[in-house]
Amino acid sequence: MHWQTFQTFHWIAGGILALAWFSRIVEAAFGMPHIADIARPEWDRGPTTPNGEPRVSIIVPARNEEEDIRETLVQLLALDYSNYEIIAVNDRSTDRTGRIMDEVAASAANVFFDAALSPADAEADKSVRPRRLKVIHIAELPSGWLGKTHAMWTACQQATGDWLLFTDGDVLFKPDALRRAVAYAEAERADHVVLFPRMIMKRPSEKMMIAFFQALFVFGHRPWKVADPKARDHMGVGAFNMVRRSVYDAVGTYRALRMEVLDDMKLGKVIKNAGFAQRNVFGEDLISLHWAKGAFGIVNNLTKNFFAVLSFQWPRTVACIVGLGFLNLGPFLGVWLAHGWARIPYAIALGSLFLIYYGMSVRSAVPSYYFFLHPVSASLFMYTLLRSMVHTLANDGIVWRGTKYRLEELRKGMV
Repeated sequence: MHWQTFQTFHWIAGGILALAWFSRIVEAAFGMPHIADIARPEWDRGPTTPNGEPRVSIIVPARNEEEDIRETLVQLLALDYSNYEIIAVNDRSTDRTGRIMDEVAASAANVFFDAALSPADAEADKSVRPRRLKVIHIAELPSGWLGKTHAMWTACQQATGDWLLFTDGDVLFKPDALRRAVAYAEAERADHVVLFPRMIMKRPSEKMMIAFFQALFVFGHRPWKVADPKARDHMGVGAFNMVRRSVYDAVGTYRALRMEVLDDMKLGKVIKNAGFAQRNVFGEDLISLHWAKGAFGIVNNLTKNFFAVLSFQWPRTVACIVGLGFLNLGPFLGVWLAHGWARIPYAIALGSLFLIYYGMSVRSAVPSYYFFLHPVSASLFMYTLLRSMVHTLANDGIVWRGTKYRLEELRKGMV
């Protein structure tokens, strides 16, 4: 009886895992090819609209980003798109971020001719050369706001663009990134476009963690469903969230998200829920960033976010940790612990998971053999969830870039 019960358990558990992973790989195999890649030659063009290139306001909030902010701003100033402005926000930085912003703003690279003037007139009157980059310095944070959401909201108050592009102070842009994205957005009549960044990974441990994160992302968010107005799947990425100004205003601006830790994803959520057209696209290395240094750098970065993902609810978080363990460790343990034919469903789950890694290796620098490190990265992510919950509850809130935000305020401000 004991042996039969043991085998029955493995058939049931293995069957659930096989169904979960196999159904996702089949769905991804049919869905992923429908996600556009704007790095392809057909998108190497400008937007075709009756009024020419729509104006884009690029919003760059930054706090203590002295290592990266100069290169980010210099690359943004070199975009091959004529009708745009950059609004960089120094959000109470205690390092040289604000000074570097001012230095870049004062440079010759930040000057461009007014397109309405002839070159001769512009050359004759140097005062008509406006500056692409404007810097805003924030000295104090009002109550009831997160620093980043307040910085982006403040910048939008002064933005003049038809489109708003929210990005981060450590993102690297190729010159044609914006032109291709706007061309795609206008051709697709999209209201919100998310461009997935190329992740710069310098260590094997970073590849291991990011590979797991991407696999979990594919499993949980179904990016191929984002364009479907009937699906609830939504998307938002802090490195490249581009939204029409009219849509941004219609969903309540960042004032409606002022206490959202996951501001990028929640912006995508409110846009999708409001019925606007949302698209996510690949772009190879049109934009790229180095997210964190080493595996524990990623753990530290996610510690402030993970409890927020679970709505700051500890029972939900504990259940999620158990679920993550079953989903990601179960196939590896089951294929070893089960006997005979009962190993088959676990093998199907493992094969499906490997195919996800293989598919990701086509678009990233992570080889498919990192699949064998999946149990290690899964354990670290479970640890990160637990760490995020414990830290938040113990500190009665989160500390983000040197500012303390109380848990009660964060819960009230959730969308």
